[in-house]
Amino acid sequence: MADSKLVTFDAIMRELKEGKFRPVYYLMGDEPYYIDKIADFIAEHALQPEERDFNQTILFGSDVTAAQIADAARRYPMMAERQVVIVKEAQNIKQTEALEKYVKQPLTSTVLVLCHKNGTIDGRKREFVKALQQNGLIFESKKLRDRDLPPFIEGYMKRKQVSIDPKSIQLIADSIGADLSRLTGELDKLMLALPEQDRRVTPQVVEDQIGVSKDFNGFELRDAIVNRNVFKANQIINYFDKNPKAGSIYSFLPMLFNYFQNLMIAYYAPNRQSQEAVAEWLEFRSSWQAKDYMTGMRNYSGMKVMQIIGKIREIDAKSKGLDNPNTPPGELMKELIFYILH
Repeated sequence: MADSKLVTFDAIMRELKEGKFRPVYYLMGDEPYYIDKIADFIAEHALQPEERDFNQTILFGSDVTAAQIADAARRYPMMAERQVVIVKEAQNIKQTEALEKYVKQPLTSTVLVLCHKNGTIDGRKREFVKALQQNGLIFESKKLRDRDLPPFIEGYMKRKQVSIDPKSIQLIADSIGADLSRLTGELDKLMLALPEQDRRVTPQVVEDQIGVSKDFNGFELRDAIVNRNVFKANQIINYFDKNPKAGSIYSFLPMLFNYFQNLMIAYYAPNRQSQEAVAEWLEFRSSWQAKDYMTGMRNYSGMKVMQIIGKIREIDAKSKGLDNPNTPPGELMKELIFYILH
């Protein structure tokens, strides 16, 4: 069997939808969304509804021992092809020896799903890992990086047969961030609000349904900075200074740091005159994501970008109270924007 650590979420879901269930799944990582999706699909589709009462068991790692999990997995199904045992909070299982022994010789009539959130399996448990790889599947669910959010949003909407423009995608990514459970919930809410005859998400729809202003938000601030639009950038900053609940330095700093950090990397692209080449260099999934970096390289020199990154770090420290006795966040943000644009 190939190294199961390399199996992707999409590959697992394709296999499950084909009705192929492995004896053991070890689902781990810092992103609970994918872990829940896989476990929920198995819970809903591995058994017929009438088979679940006697053949589906839900356990919690803090409430059971490894021996009890192994005993549950060794039971034979009752009037069904298989039984399902799902262990939530598997990271709380104290001793795993009995479970390791089971995984070395699992029953083919049992689907055992171990959900280990907010971490990964102890690398020192080599025999356990080896047994999981040989007889089951290990999947690591990683947090998406900021740059991965636009492709995720676009793909999610495409699968639902809903179109969405790049500006709307960035508005949603900037305002909601990488909490995929919350993000998909907001996307589902957007889709419910769309009329049947017009399945398009626009910035106006985002503003109406999520409450993100299409004129005063992080995306528009970044756009103003990318294009070195001094008037608009100051207009947005002044708006947020008067309406701190709408946005703050604590959400804008990571966004700006991420942009200028990538812009610095873009300067080292072998062919930075080509938008496609820059997108590939930055490991973007589509070339349109590199558009702002092409503009940024025209408006900011490499030396200026280095200085801006240093200034962002300085303002970030001050926003946390380091070497800053009393300057309010709004003034710190104005200081940073002035420095970037002049």
